[in-house]
Amino acid sequence: MEEKKTFEDIVSLARRLRAPGGCPWDREQTLESLRAYVLEEAYEVIQAIELQDTDGLMEELGDFLFQVVFISQIANEEGRFDIGDVTQRLHDKLIRRHPHVFGAKKAKDAEEALRTWNAEKLKEKKGKPDLEEIPRAMPSLMRAQRVGEKAARSGFDWSDVSSALAKVKEELAELEREIEAGEKDRCREEWGDLVFSVVNIARHLDIDAETASHGATEKFIERFSRFEEKAQTAEKEITALSAEQMDEIWEEVKKR
Repeated sequence: MEEKKTFEDIVSLARRLRAPGGCPWDREQTLESLRAYVLEEAYEVIQAIELQDTDGLMEELGDFLFQVVFISQIANEEGRFDIGDVTQRLHDKLIRRHPHVFGAKKAKDAEEALRTWNAEKLKEKKGKPDLEEIPRAMPSLMRAQRVGEKAARSGFDWSDVSSALAKVKEELAELEREIEAGEKDRCREEWGDLVFSVVNIARHLDIDAETASHGATEKFIERFSRFEEKAQTAEKEITALSAEQMDEIWEEVKKR
C-alpha cells in the first residue's frame, strides 16, 4: 500500500510549481489573483458538506488546503512569511484562546467556552474597533450577522425576538413609503435596512442567515423546476399562463 503523503509533501509540490521550470500558470499567480479561487474552493467545501458527499468533501478540503499552502509559498517568495509562520501562529492562537482546555480555567458548556474565546480575542485587538475586524469580502448576510453578534456582545441589542420583529415591521413600513414616493435611492437604503433587521431576527432565533437563505434559494430552484415540468406536461408556455393558473400549479408543486 502506498504511503500517504504528508503536509510537507504538499508544501514541496507548491514550491516546485512556483520554481523556474515549474508550471507557467502557477508561476504567474499573485496574492491578488488567488482571491477568487480561495472563495470558490471555500464554497465547494460547503457544497460537499451540504450534499453529505464524503469523497467530494475530502477532495475539496484538499483543494482548500492547497490554497493556504500556495498563498504561503508566494508570501515566502516576497519575504513576508512562510507556511511555518502560519502554522506557528495558528498553534499559538489555539492554545491562547483555549485556556479552559490548555490552562487552569474550566468551561462548563459551549456558551462559557465561547465567552472565554471572545475574552481572549479581545485582549489581542490592540485598540482596533471590533466591527472593523469583520472582513468586507464576507457574503453580505454572513457579515450582517457577525456585525449584529459583535454589537450584541457590547450590550447593543434588542431584548428579545419580539423587539427585533417590531423593528422589521418598522423598516418594512419605511420601505413601503419610499416605494410609494418613487424615491429609488431611498428605496435602496430602506431595503438594506430591512434585510439587516431580518438578519437580526435570524440571530435571535439562532438561525444562520446565510445558510437559511441558501436553503430557501435551493428550495425555490427545485420547486420552479417542477413548476416548469407541470407546465410542459400541460403543453403550455409559462408566459401564456394567467396569474391564477400559475398560482394553481405552484400550490400543487408545494404540496408535493
